[in-house]
Amino acid sequence: MPEEAAIESRVRDAFRDQAKACKDLGSPFTARLCRLVADRLLASSPVGNRILRWPGNPTSSGDSVALRLAGALHALVLSGRDDGLKASYPPNRVDDEILWQAVGRALRQEADFILDRLASAPQTNEVRRSGALLPGFLTVAQLFGKPLVLSEVGASAGLNLHWDRYHYVLGNDHWGDETAAVLIAPDWSGKTPPLQPAEIIERAGCDLHPLDPASNDDRLRLLSYIWADQFDRLDRTRKALDIAAGQRDLVERADAIDWLKKRLIRVIFGATHVVYHSVAWQYLPESAKREGEALIAAAGAAATEEAPLARLQMEADGQAPGAALSLQIWPRGEKQVIGRADFHGRWVVWEGWRTNA
Repeated sequence: MPEEAAIESRVRDAFRDQAKACKDLGSPFTARLCRLVADRLLASSPVGNRILRWPGNPTSSGDSVALRLAGALHALVLSGRDDGLKASYPPNRVDDEILWQAVGRALRQEADFILDRLASAPQTNEVRRSGALLPGFLTVAQLFGKPLVLSEVGASAGLNLHWDRYHYVLGNDHWGDETAAVLIAPDWSGKTPPLQPAEIIERAGCDLHPLDPASNDDRLRLLSYIWADQFDRLDRTRKALDIAAGQRDLVERADAIDWLKKRLIRVIFGATHVVYHSVAWQYLPESAKREGEALIAAAGAAATEEAPLARLQMEADGQAPGAALSLQIWPRGEKQVIGRADFHGRWVVWEGWRTNA
């Protein structure tokens, strides 16, 4: 197969794979959109040529070309730039022919906008992941009985830095302010987490490309990568952005390893320092992962009962379903898998910390 045809075939397969993932994650519309692109996109337009001749890895484990395009089209809808496309998007229902006509027209008429968006990787900040992280934070608070200092790697707009400002329903249990604008209620199974108060005395995050929750452009970018038929996610994210907008400058534009060096060199007596990340660490280069692991291990080795350290993770581990929730604490150095969660936080299976593990 000639090289150009092989690249095109790989791109189309990447869109089909993304369609399956979107269907599994509850977005039939985005799945349908990806299938239509896979079957019908031609290289005769600037956008089609850019996508079907993609020079890198088009898959979800690489450049996520399908989600780049889906985000660009959704941004046209959310911004009101393309009324014809908006009329073909949820909650409206149209057949494949009408949808593809609208998409094709957008690809031609908004080529510059779409090509610009294709140059950037998708960026998400799934606030429902706080529902999976919350029991981990509460476990840390229970284990050490100290206030928390938060350090989030890959914080994006910082929505999961504000987890204590949301209301949670975990099975038959509640946590947080019942009047909070953001409600997070994952399908819950397993044990009851330690639903005790948690005091946060400091919070900060880093991201290579942080988004400002008070910026209309950044809000549009973040919302555009939420799938267009998932209205609950869009509504919840808008409300979380409003909360974050009142707490500015928490997320620093920085390389994760450089930032961790500065954060971990500090000794914070009387508080537990929690380093955490959700579906972020896996995207670091292997060399950066190794350096980051060494940095955290060294900080753990220096931790004391008066200045403990914890690392809370929600990351893919090659197992199914979903992502692993893991917790490591120092100075003891113990590490346990404490549960599993859907990548979008739709469900949590909680195992909890085993004191005799």
